[in-house]
Amino acid sequence: MDVKTVSPASPLTYSNSGTHAALGNLKEVETVPLQAVQVELETVAVTPEPLKSARDIAYELAGDAVRYDPVAIAALYRNRPLQVWGRLSSVLWTFFSFALSVWWDGKRGKTASNEKRRAARLREILSQLGPAFIKIGQALSTRPDLVPPAYLEELTTLQDQLPAFPNEVAYQFIQEELGAHPKDIYAEITPDPIAAASLGQVYKGKLKTGETVAIKVQRPDLAENIGLDIYILRRVAVWAQNNFKIIRSDLASIMDELGERIYEEMDYTHEGQNAERFAQLYGHIKDIYVPSIYWEYTRRRVLTMEWITGVKLTNLEAVKAQGIDAPYLIEVGVQCSLRQLLEHGFFHADPHPGNLLATPDGQLAYLDFGMMSEVKPYQRYGLLEAVVHLVNRDFEGLAKDYVKLEFLTPDTDLTPIIPALASVFNNALGASVAELNFKSITDELSAVMYEYPFRVPAYYALIIRSLVTLEGIAINVDPEFKVLSKAYPYVAKRLLSDPAPELRASLQDLLFKQGEFRWNRLENLLKNARESDDYDVSKILNQALEYLFSERGDFIRDRIVLELVKSLDTLSSNAFANAKAVVGEWFGVKANQPVVSPTEQKNLEHIKRIWDILQSTPGFDTMKVLQLLPQLLVKPEVQNMGQKVVGGLAQRAVARVIREFLLSQEPAAIPENGSYPKTSPQLSLPAAK
Repeated sequence: MDVKTVSPASPLTYSNSGTHAALGNLKEVETVPLQAVQVELETVAVTPEPLKSARDIAYELAGDAVRYDPVAIAALYRNRPLQVWGRLSSVLWTFFSFALSVWWDGKRGKTASNEKRRAARLREILSQLGPAFIKIGQALSTRPDLVPPAYLEELTTLQDQLPAFPNEVAYQFIQEELGAHPKDIYAEITPDPIAAASLGQVYKGKLKTGETVAIKVQRPDLAENIGLDIYILRRVAVWAQNNFKIIRSDLASIMDELGERIYEEMDYTHEGQNAERFAQLYGHIKDIYVPSIYWEYTRRRVLTMEWITGVKLTNLEAVKAQGIDAPYLIEVGVQCSLRQLLEHGFFHADPHPGNLLATPDGQLAYLDFGMMSEVKPYQRYGLLEAVVHLVNRDFEGLAKDYVKLEFLTPDTDLTPIIPALASVFNNALGASVAELNFKSITDELSAVMYEYPFRVPAYYALIIRSLVTLEGIAINVDPEFKVLSKAYPYVAKRLLSDPAPELRASLQDLLFKQGEFRWNRLENLLKNARESDDYDVSKILNQALEYLFSERGDFIRDRIVLELVKSLDTLSSNAFANAKAVVGEWFGVKANQPVVSPTEQKNLEHIKRIWDILQSTPGFDTMKVLQLLPQLLVKPEVQNMGQKVVGGLAQRAVARVIREFLLSQEPAAIPENGSYPKTSPQLSLPAAK
């Protein structure tokens, strides 16, 4: 879906700092005779400037965006000691009384019994202290390395809803930013805000061109108030980190990360840009809808976007009344989230119920693009590798993934961490990875991260918040909903289709164990991958062949040769044994039934099932596969594989001839390693009379 840019009915006269600055730089123009002007026009070729888009104009008129700069903030508030100490005293007294109650619980041995009540009180304190503390509390709700599990649970319910500020102030901001009174800009605007959050409040309106819009207006003095609180908290964080060795995380960096996120949210032009980028990356996904941004009516402190009519997915009665398939929309949200986190890396970091609406026509609409984050490519591949190690129960590999993903420093002793991870995941996994409850496993993992020297990266904290929130919405809709069960088809598709070396290695780890090919894993991957909407089996086969015949495919080719030799040898030995049985019947010679290795019999069954899976996969064409054969046969790698297969079969045939005709023992089942022990006779000839 493309984001619309709507032209206003009549041009607006803008009046803000950027415009005034431009006007102030104008110089007086000398009076020039008309004839001279005509001569100039005749002799100078005038190249018209390219027309600017509404978005470019919005950026220019927004002026310099507010950016988080801890050095500049510190320099500002060092010169305001009374303001700093006044706010600091208020904050410290509030937290001192809270800490005192926690200490008193400990003295009376009631820490555990009162923990939930104290966590609830902390949530209330953060709400009362204002926007910066609310955002900090929400950030802490995803930091198991900093906060005990009981407090994590309570902080996840922290909302950023605050009382609305006066309409007069909001209208003043609209006039300052857009250059006219709201009633001159919008055809309609609600007399009061319909929602108020920590950073701004929202009105419903209508443009003079007829479109219904949401108008978000920022709170007054927001940057100054948040800047003061972040300055104080950063100072406290640095002091605590220097004086308490038990604190392992870099608190100053955490505060800086949080500051950057909050300051980005205070720039509504940045939010508009996020919405456009989100629409470009994910708007094409079936039944995902992203609202349009009206750049002519958007500036740093005012955002005008398309009004979305819909209901929260958590409002089950309203959803059912409109005939909306809520479980389906949850699946759509899961698939969109997977592409955000693992494909493009640009993800919505705040998908709470109010930001995900079910539209009357059955689409899932995303709202509020102020808090977005990114996962770098190596982090995306690292997360997929961790899933593979989880599937394989390879907890040593999983612990190393945590080092690679920067949860643990390279010098961390993993010896005690590996069994701790094994304990957590073995308890949670049960029958399969797809059946695990993401929230429960996150809670158990949080306890491990709190106990051991984990440092949760900011991107991961936001991912956890995003996924836990999404699963919470899903479980509210369907208590049996399993996020990873719906996610695994996408993961399977990526493992089969992504040519990145990291995932090729992960696929190899998944399919091979101690040199043996695990057919059941390939069968499971193919079954799951075909459930993914954009799974292209023809593309997968082409990529698989390309990888197979590359230098990196040497190991796979060797394993295929071995499996082909074993399977063809089994088929030929069966055919030979059946032929002997027929000939024996002609001459009255008793012959035993052919004995087949159970393992090889299973492998043959797996190959047949895999072929059936491929044939039943949408887009698979048997004729296209057959057309590839002539191209494959001329490849040197295929010819080399053929020579190895023939050689392997010849060796087995020679061994069989020696056993059958030169040794007087009956063969046992064909062993896996291809060597045959001494056996008893296979044919029992009549005794001579």
